[in-house]
Amino acid sequence: QVQLVESGGGLVQAGGSLRLSCAVSGRTFSIYAIGWFRQAPGKEHDFVASISQTGSRTRYADSVKGRFTISRDNAKNTVYLQMNSLKPEDTAVYYCAAGGDYSGSAYDYWGQGTQVTVSS
Repeated sequence: QVQLVESGGGLVQAGGSLRLSCAVSGRTFSIYAIGWFRQAPGKEHDFVASISQTGSRTRYADSVKGRFTISRDNAKNTVYLQMNSLKPEDTAVYYCAAGGDYSGSAYDYWGQGTQVTVSS
């Protein structure tokens, strides 16, 4: 069993920054690719970013490219999502998930989410 806990969400003004963290426990962290997803009220669960097991490969949604950066620290069993130049449309609950392939869409374990609210 794998547990994921997100933190770092909050309220920020447009143009501001936040850094989300995803702490993973329960099994060997380094065997999992990690993805970040978000869900705004009334909308679908959208992919945001993902990172491979070693951190050497990353993938981003077009809507966040150049503004968000995903990284991981395997020594701390943690993945980060640095979010800069935030926009009101980034408002959502952000979830991290663990899976086998950073380029795929199948994730086996999910966290409970952290709310990000960007005011205009």
